[in-house]
Amino acid sequence: MNNDQHESGEDFKEKKQPENNSKNDEFSEISDFENEIQEENQEILNEETSEIPVTVATSTVLENKKKNPYKIAFFSLGGIILLGGISFFGYRFYKESQTAEPIVENVCLDSDTKIYDAYKDAVVMVKHRYGYFAKIKGREIQLSVPEATEETLYGTAFFVDENGNMISNSHVLQPWNTAENKERILTNTNNFKLKIASILTTDISEDGYETFIASNWGNASSEYYEEGDGGDFDEGFEGNSGEDFVTSTDSAPADSVETSVDIAASIPQKDYVSTDDIEVYMKTLDIAVALHDSTDEWLPCTVEKVADEEGVDLGILQLSNKTTPNTVVNIVNIENSITDDRSLKPGEKAVMIAYPLGEDLAQTNSGVKVQLYNGQISKESDGTKIQYSVTSTHGASGAPVFNHCGQLIAVNFSGVEQVQGYNFGIVSKQIRSAFPFLSVKSETAR
Repeated sequence: MNNDQHESGEDFKEKKQPENNSKNDEFSEISDFENEIQEENQEILNEETSEIPVTVATSTVLENKKKNPYKIAFFSLGGIILLGGISFFGYRFYKESQTAEPIVENVCLDSDTKIYDAYKDAVVMVKHRYGYFAKIKGREIQLSVPEATEETLYGTAFFVDENGNMISNSHVLQPWNTAENKERILTNTNNFKLKIASILTTDISEDGYETFIASNWGNASSEYYEEGDGGDFDEGFEGNSGEDFVTSTDSAPADSVETSVDIAASIPQKDYVSTDDIEVYMKTLDIAVALHDSTDEWLPCTVEKVADEEGVDLGILQLSNKTTPNTVVNIVNIENSITDDRSLKPGEKAVMIAYPLGEDLAQTNSGVKVQLYNGQISKESDGTKIQYSVTSTHGASGAPVFNHCGQLIAVNFSGVEQVQGYNFGIVSKQIRSAFPFLSVKSETAR
């Protein structure tokens, strides 16, 4: 019976196995419709799965931001400082590397901006300090007394070669020789000489001249002087007829006269320095120039020469190192200047680059800045000077004046005080005439 049951079980398995196989065969052959459903379900599942990390990551970032506010602030501040440093040094590099374009010879610049860009670095501000000096028996000292104060003058100059030579006005380089100053300064120097002679005795050593004069200046007098005598006499003594003095000794006792003679003899007599041994004059204390875009940097100079001809207000200033700075890309080429001043007609453009009012107007937060002014020629040249309607004032003396192409036509030297816009310049041909030795180069580019 057990065998029957076993066989029956085997039969059952055999019968059941085909059924299972048949079912597997049915599932292995899925219809197209079922395939589409499975594919759609799989895509939905993939989308849901891909969204889960994003949500987690975003929430994690937000959570980290909340947890690290100081860290974020620190890195933000560091980034700002880094960017600021890069910007600052980048700007400095840009400014240092920025240069004007060299001028192509015989090409008309044809705009105020191009003229300014070409020559702004060649035009400099002049600062001239000068004062009173005395030469006593060959020993020179500076007078440090109230009336002999130092003076400071500002002007303009421009480079004309690569040897540090600049053109300016003679009245900027030697202001004491101008017509308006000459008489005043001559009067002052004569008075100072008489005052020195009235107090300075021959027993004072040369090393003590300056201190002695300054200490005793209050007792000095320029009203009376006689060689060998000092300033102990009354101002009205010279030329006095004697009417105010006792002329007879008859009424005076003999013993009184003898006593007076004895007292006078006992007073030590001092010899005073003669005016022939004293010379008083004005001279330069220091003269220097500042370049466009410079900051608190003054380049020392020397006055080389001023024009000999009266009315030609020109002079040469040279850097002490005799080398034009590399920042000056274009010098003002004298060889390219207008030599025929008769060709300059009223109504034609006049462009000036200058430093009017000196440091008062030139100094800015980013250094010294030169200014540009324009106008028109107002009057024909007389062979020496020309008039133009360019606004200017003190400090612009010595500035170059160009035509519309950027050729030098004049050197500014004066204006009408009462009315702005009426200024005069020495025509450029006078530069060659006054300074034929001046070395100029035809190349304007360095």
